[in-house]
Amino acid sequence: MKKQKVGLLLFWIAVIWAISWGVVGSVLCSSAMNSMTMEELNQSMWALTGSLMFVWGIFGVPLAAAMAMIGMFLYSGAKGSKLWISFIGVVIAVAVGLAAMFLEHIRVLFGIGGSLILLFFFGILWFWAKERMALKDASATVADLKLVGYVFLVIASWFICGGLAHPFLKVNEGIAPTTPIHIMIYMVLGWFFLFLSHYKAEK
Repeated sequence: MKKQKVGLLLFWIAVIWAISWGVVGSVLCSSAMNSMTMEELNQSMWALTGSLMFVWGIFGVPLAAAMAMIGMFLYSGAKGSKLWISFIGVVIAVAVGLAAMFLEHIRVLFGIGGSLILLFFFGILWFWAKERMALKDASATVADLKLVGYVFLVIASWFICGGLAHPFLKVNEGIAPTTPIHIMIYMVLGWFFLFLSHYKAEK
């Protein structure tokens, strides 16, 4: 019972932390970036090398996500070994990802990553179909909702890859990138259907 209370507390702290830094922080930061030059920005509290930007960028939502994961592991009664393995794995992955930000753009690695996403997606669909055959009624609906969520997320991934590659393609030199609002729509729909699947499963 004590572990559950601690887990629930960590979860809600993570929610507040994510909203504070992820939503409020993003609005304030984007507002500053949209109204200042680089020189003006670096003289403000949102300076790219400042502590506030460091906390917002690295310890905002990433930290909240890891904290929420630990909280839900504790709340659900998962074994401590699974908790720590998952936490350490996430920390290592985030550290490697952040370190990669300082590398030059490597098109081959970018292409490999995109190809792996597609392979994982079709692999998920393959196993999903086998699992779906054994399900009925509400369980089948849960699986169907998950599938729709996966589809929207892979569509979002496709357009994310295109948007992120835009500045590094010679053909796009001098051409401003288009708005990424369509990516946000697909991301929201993907997460929405995954949320619906878990909501339906709980009911």
